[in-house]
Amino acid sequence: MTKTADDFSRTFYPFLHGDEKQSRELTEGLRFSLAEKVRESVGVKSKFFEENADAILAASLAMAKAFRRGRKLLVCGNGGSATDAQHIAVEFMHPIGVGRKALPAICLANDMAMVTAVANDVGFDDVFTRQIIALGCEGDILLGVSTSGNSENLLRAFATARRMGLTTVGLAGGDGGKMSEMCAQGSSDFCLTVPTPSVHRIQETHVALYHIMWDLVHAFLQHEPSVGGGE
Repeated sequence: MTKTADDFSRTFYPFLHGDEKQSRELTEGLRFSLAEKVRESVGVKSKFFEENADAILAASLAMAKAFRRGRKLLVCGNGGSATDAQHIAVEFMHPIGVGRKALPAICLANDMAMVTAVANDVGFDDVFTRQIIALGCEGDILLGVSTSGNSENLLRAFATARRMGLTTVGLAGGDGGKMSEMCAQGSSDFCLTVPTPSVHRIQETHVALYHIMWDLVHAFLQHEPSVGGGE
């Protein structure tokens, strides 16, 4: 017999149809799943920050030095990581903390006219590279976000930024992919990798990471007058 939409709904969403027993069973199962996901998320974050504390501090200090010298932050990513890139740029441009100054930051995923023009005329792999060539200056920072570390347009962006003398910071996941390899080979400055195959856990940790780095950058700028120094 062909199942109807109502049959499907009753099977998967019994709580919508007054089946209290199934609803309770489902709720209890989801309660356990919720707790497990929270424990996993906390565990991934704790392990990542413990193992990468020195690298996070070093990357934050490098960013603080660039801002001290009057440079800017360029941020990019794809999909969910594009929204993270937007979030990062907003955090630096519009700080909510009292006494924190606005710092120049541009999300390269924001300009849809530019992104689609380059994608259409040249190719999607160069949507960030073209903007870096136009907007980037020696001493600026490029921060790229990728859950896999293998986004070709980010890898090209890092290569271009490196040639132009920008500090490059990657946020990756899994084994870090090619982004991590670039860092190991010395062709990128920092790659902070969340070592889990779960895209959700990677993204959750990235959010915590860039909020913490934002705070560290401002702490360096406020408490280390010598940060940046001369040219």
